[in-house]
Amino acid sequence: MAVSFNTIPNTARVPLAYVEFDNSQAITGTPVKNNKTLVFGLRLPTGKVNAGEPTRITRKEQAESAFGRGSMLAEMLKAFLHANPYADLYALALDDADDSVHATGKITVTGTCSAAGQIALMIAGISIPVSVRQNETATTIANKIAAAINANTLLPVTASTADADVALICRWGGITGNDIDVRINYYAGETMPTGVAIDISKMDGGAGNPDISQAIAALGDTWWTDIINPFTDTANLNLLSGELQSRWDGIRQIDGLCWIAYRGTHAQASTFALARNDYLFTCIPTNIPPEPPYIWASVNAAVCTYALNIDPARPVQTLELTGIKPPAIADRWQWNERNLHLFDGLSAYNVNANGKVQLDRVITMYRVNKYNVEDVSYLDVETIKTLSYIRYAIRARITQKFPRHKLADDGTRFGVGQPIVTPATIRAELIALFTELEIQGLLENFDAYKEALIVERDANDRNRINVLSNDDLVNQFRIYAHSIQFLL
Repeated sequence: MAVSFNTIPNTARVPLAYVEFDNSQAITGTPVKNNKTLVFGLRLPTGKVNAGEPTRITRKEQAESAFGRGSMLAEMLKAFLHANPYADLYALALDDADDSVHATGKITVTGTCSAAGQIALMIAGISIPVSVRQNETATTIANKIAAAINANTLLPVTASTADADVALICRWGGITGNDIDVRINYYAGETMPTGVAIDISKMDGGAGNPDISQAIAALGDTWWTDIINPFTDTANLNLLSGELQSRWDGIRQIDGLCWIAYRGTHAQASTFALARNDYLFTCIPTNIPPEPPYIWASVNAAVCTYALNIDPARPVQTLELTGIKPPAIADRWQWNERNLHLFDGLSAYNVNANGKVQLDRVITMYRVNKYNVEDVSYLDVETIKTLSYIRYAIRARITQKFPRHKLADDGTRFGVGQPIVTPATIRAELIALFTELEIQGLLENFDAYKEALIVERDANDRNRINVLSNDDLVNQFRIYAHSIQFLL
């Protein structure tokens, strides 16, 4: 047997013993994939971390210090960590666009309190209880509401008063401020103090999202497996879509899935989704809930990535979105609306018996092929995540076992210890890897795979192996249909 060494030369004459280490055979089984999640979002001037600097976040307090207490980005990170404290989590802050307009809203108080009570105000899903005493006037109550809002530095708005009106303004500029929810009496049993009435003008008028091109440039060649993006304007989504497709291709191989959310009615959400066709985007339509959509996107990503990192092929259906409050009963999606969403490129959720938001099915925004024909090949996020893992497993296996090998035709005679690989060697390794992935529940139909597998030496480049394989992905158990033909 002709043993080949990596570091010990054949010309060594100085005695005595030389021992080297070779790790090419050290790893067995399928590899563990190191997933990284990156969150885009706006920071406040009080934040200590500059825009455009990817920063690892491990604690909620760190997020507030880095990007400003009550900032969009800090709240997204805190919501993510609440749902998934174990992720390798990073944040990339953006600043307001120079010409952005801040969203505004208004709370108008009327009447005089005839019996003491409490106003159950909620802004962006955060409760702000305001106690009201007997005989307090509308102006006094308005001042109390403004004071309570300004005292809570976690809120995305600040307040000022003019007589009985409370003017609200978002703490940052742009379209995202329009999605901040302001309401009263969310929970059952909450009522207004006797004699007092409140009218709410929803947040509106925000304009001018930041350009995320600089944020995309800051991604570099780091492999971000998941990106959470709060900006759903067409220009920014197109920029991010182009970058993600580049990362998915066979050269860069640093694919990532973008998580977004959209707030609006069924018609509004469908119109938004049907204008896109992105297989590397997944969007959850929130309807009109207390929390803003950027929080929904963050929590949806946190919950799903936690599960998919354990098993990329196992469906995420029935998982609860930790910390998310459902819309009011009248605003919840009906079955037919949820089903239509799943044809429009939108994910779907329901509200379970415990009042928790629970995922129905998480899909990509991909609907049709380039000929505008319906195409379900990239429908489910589990497909994207499974493909990403299989590619990673193949790359890890080949680069680990054959890092500095020579290439020869099948049938070439060489010493057993020679670092030479042939098409048959690669074929055997791929078949072995398939069986391991099959045991993990990621692939099926071994015999068909083995029969169809082509491994050959390139006719023009003798240093290259070409492979064609038909990998049959394990699917998800989605539907159980049963017809009972009963007898009497």
